[in-house]
Amino acid sequence: QVQLVESGGGLVQAGGSLRLSCAASGRTLSNYAMAWFRQAPGKEREFVTVVNWSGGYPYYAESVKGRFAISRDNAKNAVYLQMNNLKPEDTAVYYCAARRGVPTLKGLDYDNWGQGTQVTVSS
Repeated sequence: QVQLVESGGGLVQAGGSLRLSCAASGRTLSNYAMAWFRQAPGKEREFVTVVNWSGGYPYYAESVKGRFAISRDNAKNAVYLQMNNLKPEDTAVYYCAARRGVPTLKGLDYDNWGQGTQVTVSS
């Protein structure tokens, strides 16, 4: 089992930037695909981005493409989400998730989740 802890959320004005971090413990992340999901109030959890075990082949939801960037550092057992040009509609709790094997876009495929970090974007 992998324990994941997100950090870096906060309140930012529209157009601003935040960098989320996800620190893992319990297992090395080198065999895991890593993803970020988010859930806004009253809405279902949605996929944001995913990257494979080596940091290659990142895939993004259309709503964040060109503004967000996922990266990972397996030596530090960490994954990051750089969020630029933030919009009010990006307001949500952001979750880091891990699964062994190939990256997928479905939350149900992930069996390791962090507790989430709140991101609030004011207009």
